[in-house]
Amino acid sequence: MSFDLLSTIEYGGCSAKLSPKELEKILNKLPKVEDKNLLVDIETHDDAGVYKINNETALIFTTDFFPPVCSDPYTFGQIAAANALSDVYAMGGTPLLSLNLMMFSTKELPDEAFSDILLGGQNKINEANALTVGGHTIEDHPPKYGLAVVGTVHPDNLITNSFAKPGDKLILTKPIGIGALIAGQREGMTNPEAYNQAIEQMKLLNKVGAEIMRKYNVKAATDITGFGLLGHAMKLAKASEVCIKINSTEIPLLDQAYELFDDGCIPGAAFRNLEFVAPDIYFAPDVDYNIKMLANDAQTSGGLLICAPAEHADAILSDLLNSGVHPNAKCIGEVAEQNEFSVMFE
Repeated sequence: MSFDLLSTIEYGGCSAKLSPKELEKILNKLPKVEDKNLLVDIETHDDAGVYKINNETALIFTTDFFPPVCSDPYTFGQIAAANALSDVYAMGGTPLLSLNLMMFSTKELPDEAFSDILLGGQNKINEANALTVGGHTIEDHPPKYGLAVVGTVHPDNLITNSFAKPGDKLILTKPIGIGALIAGQREGMTNPEAYNQAIEQMKLLNKVGAEIMRKYNVKAATDITGFGLLGHAMKLAKASEVCIKINSTEIPLLDQAYELFDDGCIPGAAFRNLEFVAPDIYFAPDVDYNIKMLANDAQTSGGLLICAPAEHADAILSDLLNSGVHPNAKCIGEVAEQNEFSVMFE
């Protein structure tokens, strides 16, 4: 390891994102963009924008970057790239082109940390079979890194957060608790095995999940990142005009995540996310407080929340479990008819 990146930051990864409540207030002031070929815009707060080029091809366009989420520069590059590529996978697409986005101070940090971050990012771009075609760098400290990504998808195979249907089963491909492990590591509270599990999960592309969704013609999904499981579930429910029912006891958790929250190691982002979703979520009185907060924990390079058609749900879950990369995938609820709450958390 050339330099400890965690020594430069207070909030890392998707925990550093602007409060969703404040972000929504700002975005509501922007004018609506209209174009007959714009299949997905900012209105539904989906994972990326989608523009139809012709009857066979649509472009998925997205970007994501953030401060360090771990100590090792190369690993940070891998995680940040995997996180940015995830938006394309969440919409059923294939990554095509990427641009590096780097904010870095050579006055504050060694040059080799810069190159190691980019090399880590390229490792994941290569794994996605995409091409790096340039980038942009500015002098800034602490460092931030991510990608702008262009992907492709057939317009008829596009997966969005606005096509969930009552009766769909909710499958989560990765356990949650990333924010807990990152905060715990910073405080010296995590055990090495649990922290390494979190690191490996963040480096994992959602490529296999996208392939399985395409195989079974899934129409609705989202990836779980900075707004937490409940924040992204709420956005999906509103975009699709449905109610999302989540069984809190079925949510898969990373090792030690529950214990860290139980010890009071709860990142500020979880409270900001809870404030954002609270008016639209029904919390059953007997829901475990730590699980409630973990459902609001900001995830970095999190899993996919798949709205699986009921007739294919078992096969989708089986394929995920047998893939060798998603051993913790689990059905955590279902989609129901719209009611006064966007999400029922029971």
